[in-house]
Amino acid sequence: MKQYSIREIEHILSNSTYQEFIGLKEELIKDERRGVHNLVLKFENKFKMINKRLEEYRRRKMYEDRLLKEGVTYIAGVDEVGRGPLAGPVYAAAVILNPEVDIIEIKDSKKLSMNQRSEISKKIRESCLAYSVAYASVEEIDRFNILNATKLAMIRAIEGLRIRPEHILIDALRLEGLDIPQTSIIKGDDISISIGAASIIAKVERDNFMNEISQKYPNYYFEKNKGYGTPEHIDAIRRHGISDVHRKTFVKNIV
Repeated sequence: MKQYSIREIEHILSNSTYQEFIGLKEELIKDERRGVHNLVLKFENKFKMINKRLEEYRRRKMYEDRLLKEGVTYIAGVDEVGRGPLAGPVYAAAVILNPEVDIIEIKDSKKLSMNQRSEISKKIRESCLAYSVAYASVEEIDRFNILNATKLAMIRAIEGLRIRPEHILIDALRLEGLDIPQTSIIKGDDISISIGAASIIAKVERDNFMNEISQKYPNYYFEKNKGYGTPEHIDAIRRHGISDVHRKTFVKNIV
């Protein structure tokens, strides 16, 4: 490929698949130009990173692939967001991903930036077979406790799906009284793409809600802390008391 300039070679490699790159590499390493060697190294590292991400994605599809092989078509991932905050509802999402569409960016929502979550959430919503978001209110959290309120939000999310799932993958919990087979997976949001997808959608929805109510309750900085017990938030509670969206059972030792 000595007849090509370095810029032209870079353009060719940018539009090449991994297999095409392997074929071109044999010829490129014979080129004596340092710039060409640097390009080979650059794209080797690029494809190594892509292959690593693909391998991680395949591992996160293990539960889904196993169920699909068993003949299960509609697999719902279920996860919650907001069990720990001092204020705001607990949210849950249920997602039935399209097995024909790969979104390799899906992972635990806590490992993604706000912008990444927003972009991936949009991809999930546009390509999935079905999704549903639900919540349990602050009043329900105080009445039933956070664990039971979380399960209530999850059941509501499942019931809100337009397609009835044949199997449910759920992060760390088990839902009693549900007549659908379920698998509880520890750290499921990081090792199941369905649960990871649910965690992302639930996180985006809850964050949006907390951003909205921050306008009504500006003293508590909900747009920043999302209801979690940051030093700034705790100080605001001590100065202003609690609002209607605070969980009384969570803040009783603060006020």
